[in-house]
Amino acid sequence: MEFTIKPRSPEKLKTGLLCLPVFANAPLPSLASKVDEACQGLLSAVIASGDLEEKAGSTLLLHGVTGVAAERILLSSLGPSAAFNEKAWFDTLSAIGTALAETPAKEAAIAIDGAALPRNPVWALRQAGRIIADRAYRFNAPRAQENKKRGAQEISFLFSATPDESQKEALRQGQSIAAGMALAKDLGNLGGNVCTPAYLAETARALGKQFGFKVDVLVPDDIEKLGMGAFLSVARGSRQEPRLIVMHYRGAGTPDSSKKSKKKTSPQNAPIVLVGKGITFDSGGISLKPGAEMDEMKYDMCGAASVIGAIKAAALMELPIDIIGIIPATENMPGGNASRPGDVVRSLSGQTIEILNTDAEGRLILCDALTYAERFKPGCVIDIATLTGACVVALGRIPSGLLSTDDALADELTRCGNDSADRVWRLPLWDEYQDLLKSNFADMANIGGRWGGTITAAAFLSRFAGSYKWAHLDIAGTAWNTGENKGATGRPLPLLGEFLIGRAARQH
Repeated sequence: MEFTIKPRSPEKLKTGLLCLPVFANAPLPSLASKVDEACQGLLSAVIASGDLEEKAGSTLLLHGVTGVAAERILLSSLGPSAAFNEKAWFDTLSAIGTALAETPAKEAAIAIDGAALPRNPVWALRQAGRIIADRAYRFNAPRAQENKKRGAQEISFLFSATPDESQKEALRQGQSIAAGMALAKDLGNLGGNVCTPAYLAETARALGKQFGFKVDVLVPDDIEKLGMGAFLSVARGSRQEPRLIVMHYRGAGTPDSSKKSKKKTSPQNAPIVLVGKGITFDSGGISLKPGAEMDEMKYDMCGAASVIGAIKAAALMELPIDIIGIIPATENMPGGNASRPGDVVRSLSGQTIEILNTDAEGRLILCDALTYAERFKPGCVIDIATLTGACVVALGRIPSGLLSTDDALADELTRCGNDSADRVWRLPLWDEYQDLLKSNFADMANIGGRWGGTITAAAFLSRFAGSYKWAHLDIAGTAWNTGENKGATGRPLPLLGEFLIGRAARQH
């Protein structure tokens, strides 16, 4: 899909589909008004007749409109003008994106009018580029017969004035985030028989080769030499060997702080570390999960997929920042060598953990990865994990859960979530929750009882993240859809994309 920005009059543009965002009960925006004049008031009459529903995101397709060069016109409602806000804009973009993905037209155009935007054009174009490219995503499922491809491949954004470079860059950024989302979705949608720890490692390596950054892949002997006993305890029951994947995107060109160097990394340019949970299939281990919907446990590596996708997006945008991606990848399977409830393991930090439930495995691999992150002297660390079913119970599938030991970082992530409509909701992380992790046989237990499961999981992780600014994103409710539309969502890539763009702007 190719995006361009053109200062063109929409009524004169020869294209297969012309998309016009319009208000339900207000005068037409200027670009749509030009089309209305060319077709002698047809658009105004159609809207007045009520054929286009008021609800934001409603659409109406018109064919063969005389007086204009476009073959088809898609009217998309922005809703009532008095209620127009960011959500209405997102709903409209989503509807346009769906129409563009399904149209037989190969070329299309979208008229963007400053008076019909809830924020500035740079923000609006970044969201437009991401949402429209993302709506065109289709998983290439292995089938006996391939589906015929539809959808516009060349899309123009029409402005009444000549666009500046910041607007062009914003559109490119949105498309880059969508490309990262597509990779994350592909990884999530693959079956666990394909997307193994080794497959994730090869995907990361291929990305490093494509964009010219280093990727380290540690195998079991390396992981054991490091002393990652918690991570290895999860991998013991599987025939698939674990991998510790470390991606070094050095967009700022600063030296690797994990190695000896005469150059010093300033706090301002310290790397951002993203840690992704990479359980490529989660059976629950000895604490076996129920059989219903167990197929969806292939999505338990969506945190890892998000990290890989975020680094791809950053590389496409050529962001001048340093990002380290750390992915502990393994299956969690029952077997003769699997960890048992009651086992005690020693983590990389030296702290010991009593395993009370082998299905609380994500925190066991993440805790060693969080300790490993210290060597990079990070500016901040964000871990992303499909960690707890309790988060879905608490928040549903609308926001991701956010827990953090740093208020400024939490506020920044919340703001980025609101900007991208990839929202989060912060939960408390008070010291009182730590008492629920007490163990008679180790420094801590890996679960904290029945109540507050999302919080006690984050409280557990916080014990390994005390030396830097840290935030935890629980994406158990947002990483994939269930039911008829089952599939990976690519979240929280929109949030992470906004965050990385903002950090790059701050550092430069």
